[in-house]
Amino acid sequence: MTFSGFGEYAIDFYDGLELDNSKAYWDDNKETYLRDVRGPMEALLAALEKEFGPGKVFRPYRDVRFAKDKTPYKTHCGGVIEKGRGGGAYYVQISPEGLMTGGGSFHMASDQLARYRASVDAHGVLLRKIVDKLVKQGWTLCGDVMRSRPRGFADDHPHLDLLKHRSIYVRKVWEPDDVLHEPACLDRVRKSWRQLKDFNAWCEDHVGVSEARSR
Repeated sequence: MTFSGFGEYAIDFYDGLELDNSKAYWDDNKETYLRDVRGPMEALLAALEKEFGPGKVFRPYRDVRFAKDKTPYKTHCGGVIEKGRGGGAYYVQISPEGLMTGGGSFHMASDQLARYRASVDAHGVLLRKIVDKLVKQGWTLCGDVMRSRPRGFADDHPHLDLLKHRSIYVRKVWEPDDVLHEPACLDRVRKSWRQLKDFNAWCEDHVGVSEARSR
């Protein structure tokens, strides 16, 4: 399947799912999901594979085992290309919000967090330059951030704000528009991911894949 844009009813599908997150709605509209959402997402990742590597589309089902919210379906569709969880990722998502791309270390295990903080402590200037450049390009810096300083670091550490991150990633959002449904959507994602290469390379080199997860 060649990527030609997300289907005409992709956003409508998720607008409806937000109003009625039920198996009945899902079953009645599953063909729309497969045709206008999942199929195009798979084609988009396939078109980007040569430059960024093989990707996967996340399952549409929520893990509700320990959640207060028991609604069964995610109200977005995400795709990712990564060598290992936490060690740098290229992410793309479609939802009622529109198109979102992102990258970085979305989740860090304890060994990854230890390496991240040691690297920020020693090489924080490089990460700062990378993040500042992305922010100037329109990216938003996100992550799980501690309110207090991490143990073992001084209050006046020059990179304390970065050290407080327990995950660190950036995101960029385009509201629903005509491009979402056109082949040019591929160019939008490719261009944004290219801007993330230095950031993901830093994450791969200084955070890496969790040793616990690789066993």
